[in-house]
Amino acid sequence: ENASVIKLVNELLVEALEQQASDVHIEPQEYGLTVRYRVDGLLRVQPVPESISHFFAAIVTRLKIMSKLNIAEKRIPQDGRIKLRISGREIDVRVSIIPMVHGEGVVMRLLDKGRMVFNLKNVGMPDQMAQTFHELIGLPHGIILVTGPTGSGKTSTLYSALNEIKDPTVKIITVEDPVEYQNPGISQIQVHSKVGLTFAAGLRSILRHDPDVILIGEIRDGETAEAAIQAALTGHLVFSTLHTNDAPGAFARLIDMGVEPYLVSSTVEGVLAQRLVRVLCKHCKEQYRPDPDEIPEDFPVPAPEFLWKPIGCRECKGSGYAGRRAIFELLRTDPEIGKLCINRASTAEMRDYALKKGMISLRLSGFQRVLDGSTTLEEVMRITKRDMMG
Repeated sequence: ENASVIKLVNELLVEALEQQASDVHIEPQEYGLTVRYRVDGLLRVQPVPESISHFFAAIVTRLKIMSKLNIAEKRIPQDGRIKLRISGREIDVRVSIIPMVHGEGVVMRLLDKGRMVFNLKNVGMPDQMAQTFHELIGLPHGIILVTGPTGSGKTSTLYSALNEIKDPTVKIITVEDPVEYQNPGISQIQVHSKVGLTFAAGLRSILRHDPDVILIGEIRDGETAEAAIQAALTGHLVFSTLHTNDAPGAFARLIDMGVEPYLVSSTVEGVLAQRLVRVLCKHCKEQYRPDPDEIPEDFPVPAPEFLWKPIGCRECKGSGYAGRRAIFELLRTDPEIGKLCINRASTAEMRDYALKKGMISLRLSGFQRVLDGSTTLEEVMRITKRDMMG
């Protein structure tokens, strides 16, 4: 039995990697268990044999042993990590185990180090935007924020930016929770809140290490926000992430955290919002003539004669999509944005001003991807909302 459980767990992980899943969910039900893989941002149920449900407790125990967790403790959440080598590739697995009504639920986040290439060219920004972003990351000091929901590729974009400016003459230090990818030439600090090493505490100590560039994994609270602003004011370039729906929302979010508006306007140099849209499978996508009613009102005119739609084939496991790419919205701070910020203007007012100044919104960025045949209208509509102009 032990051998078969070990084999089973290994098969689950290998299968997940073959499907290029980012997460594996193993969920206990009243009768049996469900296994779901998150592929390209959406969960897919994975068919498993009925008999596997008898082994549920053994599977959880096996995963706990692999991630060095306490196998006797079943009442509290536990987090661990597993390092694996699967068919010559190094895989890092973050394991989270939480007690549920019918047993312990397991979610594993898979990080395939071999597939990660942090290069700004691969990020896929339109040329004009890439140029502006290059100018931003070349600044001597200030704050550059990347915003978006969990799993929208913020970390990848920031690491790509760091790689771009990495140089023996530049000292780069990061404070992350957790450190997902180890990057040579960059000093990385892992947050450890149990012993008091929080983002804010780490940041204060970092400044004594004479860095030029600092990356803060996430600005979660007023204390971290204040520390980031202080670092920017003392001549450092600070990168970080925030959870907001769009680029203009970042200013209001920082002010809500208790940072003085004049400090926000004088330190935040630019905000990049991003989302990931699924890319059509190149083996089976088909061209079609869209119905005029299908085209959203805010689609850039002239409406296209042809668009592409997903069909589904063996290559993409019937989903019609394979892989994802990012869409972006980049807001560069100018004197007017600074004024709006100091006057505590609403996000809507800032957004109106930025769109009038020519900011390409997430939705427009998505529509450009539809026009170049890499994704579908449904996908962009699922991920972005309409740009309301005042």
